Amino acid sequence: MAHVFIIAAQTVDGFIAKDSNHPAFWTSKEDKKKFVELTQRAGVCVMGSSTFKTLPRPLKERLNVVYSRSEKFEGENVETTNEDPIALVKRLEDRGYKEIAICGGSSIYSLFLKAGVVDTLYITIEPLLFGKGMTVFTDDMNLQLELKNLEKTEAGTLMLEYKVKNKTI
Repeated sequence: MAHVFIIAAQTVDGFIAKDSNHPAFWTSKEDKKKFVELTQRAGVCVMGSSTFKTLPRPLKERLNVVYSRSEKFEGENVETTNEDPIALVKRLEDRGYKEIAICGGSSIYSLFLKAGVVDTLYITIEPLLFGKGMTVFTDDMNLQLELKNLEKTEAGTLMLEYKVKNKTI
């Protein structure tokens, strides 16, 4: 089965964005480097339409799978879907993908965690406060995680890697 991981950056007070139109350009260079490294290795990035719209263009060298119920997103390396996460993971595995990056936003992170397909969470905590905004997850979760790795940058950014211990909600 493919290795499915969530990659997210948040502020110390737990927000991934100020609102649904807020691009993720506020993160550190170390976070951006980790994002590129992990998502290019995976070769496929799954995201919601609001997250996709904050990008200046589709992510290069990666298949961009965009969840949308109403809009159709097209272009080079861009697909639109509204599939159940289990069906999407199976379809991507059948196409030869061994890793799948779940890149946001909140509802997509929650959708994939609740489906039980996520193995790993890569969470960056930036030394910033937004005070209010969008949280990493929209739904109630009941998952146990195991810390696998922790890196701290000179500027105080924490880069955490967690393994999902129980995939049942």
